[in-house]
Amino acid sequence: MKNLKIISLLQRTFITSLLLFLTSYFSIAQSKYEFRAVWIATVDNIDWPSKGNFNTENQKAEFIRQLDMHKRNGINAVIVQVRPAADAFYPSPYEPWSEWLTGKQGQPPVAYYDPLQFMIDETHKRGMEFHAWCNPYRAIFKIGQSSIASTHITRIHPEWFLTYGDTKYFDPGNKDVQQYVTSVIRDIVSRYDVDALHFDDYFYPYRIPGREFPDNISYGKYGNGMSREDWRRSNVDSIILMLNKAIKEEKKYCKFGISPFGVWRNKSQDADGSDTRAGQTNYDDLYADILLWLKNGWIDYVAPQIYWEFEQKNAPYGILLDWWSKHSYDRHCYIGLGIYKAGTNPAWRDRTQLPRQIDSLRKTSNIQGMIFFSSTSFQKNPNGWNDSLQNNYYKYPALIAPMNWIDSTKPSAPLINTEYRRDSALTISIQQGSSTDNLRGYAIYKSDRGNLKTDSIPVLAFVPFSTDAKFVLGSSLLQQSKGFYYYVTAISKTNNESLPVMVLNTSTTTTKK
Repeated sequence: MKNLKIISLLQRTFITSLLLFLTSYFSIAQSKYEFRAVWIATVDNIDWPSKGNFNTENQKAEFIRQLDMHKRNGINAVIVQVRPAADAFYPSPYEPWSEWLTGKQGQPPVAYYDPLQFMIDETHKRGMEFHAWCNPYRAIFKIGQSSIASTHITRIHPEWFLTYGDTKYFDPGNKDVQQYVTSVIRDIVSRYDVDALHFDDYFYPYRIPGREFPDNISYGKYGNGMSREDWRRSNVDSIILMLNKAIKEEKKYCKFGISPFGVWRNKSQDADGSDTRAGQTNYDDLYADILLWLKNGWIDYVAPQIYWEFEQKNAPYGILLDWWSKHSYDRHCYIGLGIYKAGTNPAWRDRTQLPRQIDSLRKTSNIQGMIFFSSTSFQKNPNGWNDSLQNNYYKYPALIAPMNWIDSTKPSAPLINTEYRRDSALTISIQQGSSTDNLRGYAIYKSDRGNLKTDSIPVLAFVPFSTDAKFVLGSSLLQQSKGFYYYVTAISKTNNESLPVMVLNTSTTTTKK
């Protein structure tokens, strides 16, 4: 009997070890393509710059520290809020400098700099995408507390605005407002090398119980016999269509993405809705018909904010993940993950909650990646999740999948020069194959096959584009790579990939001394 117990114990130990191995293996196994982004919120100094940090050099250093942290974690895109409340984190001809940048709305940075240009440059240096995040309709964050410049649009056109709660909003039903907001966005896209323009979930504001949004005047003027609900949705539809047109006219390669509230509609409201019981929804309360925009191709990606746990009773993560995967209509879908909730309840004190969410979305069709809210949540390595990303989920870099409806042109294969150093390391110098290519960088592959099909294996390393791009294979790595082949491809700004170029065949190459 004792021997049987020992055998049983050994069997359980073996099975446990096998399960741990398989879990680790499959977690590390990843697609070549995956959007891995983080939101950097500036409103009320949530993420950057920190409260009271109005020194230019300190702001730059703080942003770089956050970028470098995310780069170490394997992030390949940042979504930075550059227009939080009809104000600007860049020199704008339309709107004043943000109070969250300088302490007083309308006051420029001292010493002067263009924060948006700085952030784009630093992000692109690291081979990451920069998505400019704008709030469409918030105008005054907190009435009576927010700093309001004399040049703020609420002072120039007070008739455009409505007060709801302690916030002042643009009136979405006002046609002049729609034109104005479109002009602001057109200006950003025309002057800055942003990879995408990104809107969050604040269209019509979230309902305040017992209070109706005060848009009677606009409804009376423009309603044209429609129900108020349909009219409000048509107003939001109109500006999405206008923005799509303006963005593509300025830069046809600039993506347009929306990050809606996690629930479109409940099944109790619509047979096509999710099996949830959300108190408010995009369609019925924010008047944002996300599915219409996806079906019509008015946006390039959707990033639903599914900040809830698997165990949430009214809006469980798994139910919503599955629902969005079936309602993305051939546009990219990135899942918004709530890392900020770490430690807030028993479910978010569970170290496996976020890893299980990542595992689940990776196994779900039509999901191309994830976005974390928000940046500074990572600074304390909550539940060890930074370590999980670095050592497991994001151990290898991922490319961002191209959007073929925007561009499918492959760049030219890169030009390669290799040189052994005295320490027996190999330096690979990389140049663009054509001066007309607009590149994000270069992908490095390692394969045991001499005829590489790049779609079949993950990327070993990513080298950001520069005129003197280099990748170094250390001598120890070369010694461990006998029988392997190394390849390089060029990656365009629209994430299309060139044919591979073989740079090293270690089965025939000997290391020089």
